[in-house]
This record gives sequence, C-alpha cells and structure tokens, in this order.
Amino acid sequence: MDDLDRQLIGCLLEDGRASYAAIGDRIGLSAPAVKRRMDRLVSDGVIAGFTAVLDPHLVGWTTEAYVEVHCKGTISPDELRAAFGRVPEVHAAATVSGAADAILHIVAKDVRDLERALERVRVETDNVDRTETAIVLSRLIDRYGPGQAEFSPPA
Repeated sequence: MDDLDRQLIGCLLEDGRASYAAIGDRIGLSAPAVKRRMDRLVSDGVIAGFTAVLDPHLVGWTTEAYVEVHCKGTISPDELRAAFGRVPEVHAAATVSGAADAILHIVAKDVRDLERALERVRVETDNVDRTETAIVLSRLIDRYGPGQAEFSPPA
C-alpha cells in the first residue's frame, strides 16, 4: 500500500459514495486508475466492504455504553459471538485480555433500553457472572469514521 492508496482510502472514509472521477481529481489519478486501485484494495482485503455510517443520535439511539462481561468457568468465543449476536443493541463485541472475558459496545435508545439490553446479554449467555457498564458521556476521537479525510495508520 502506497501513499496514493492511503489518499484513496481517506477519500472513501470522508465520502464513501464519491465517484472514481471525484476521487481521481483529489488524488491526481484518472477514474480508471482509481477503479483499478480500489478493486485491488478490495481484492487484497484492505477494504473489507462498504456500508452506511449512521449518526446514532439522529436515528434515536441516545445512549451508548461499553460493557465488560465476566463469565463463570470457560466459554468459547463462538458461544459468546452467538449469544451476543442475539442482542440487537450490541454493535460490537470482542474477547479481551485481563479480568473480563469480553467487552461489548452497546447502543440503545435510552437508559431503560440499555438496561433491557444488559438483561438480555445476561440471559442469552448462560454463564455470565457479572457485567460492568460504563456509559459514554461524549465521544472524543472516532478515527476512520465520517469526516476523517486522512488515513494514516499508527506507526
């Protein structure tokens, strides 16, 4: 991946619907050259897909939280994935090192909806011992999201 690829990715992060010609104008390539590079980035797995990015508040999701999940005994990542996948408010989940077994990113309509989602997390995962929830007050940095014109991976 070279500097032109990074600039192309930056353009996509800023406007995922930009045309090849518009991207080419910004980075100094022809539209066919942009298409070839984009096809290669997709083929190589650098670009994993294309999606719409929603502003949670504008669609009515006003409460966001990160939840540590602590389990009793041993549970496989596949079991956790299946259980967390049944809770629509779980927008992301990962197994982690440290005291917790997993961490969830939950987006809900309000605190009552968050409470219901937490209860579903406990019900769907048989051996949840406890959860620890931190409600997001404000986002400080959201790298690679909307409005991030430059893509420069950490050194």
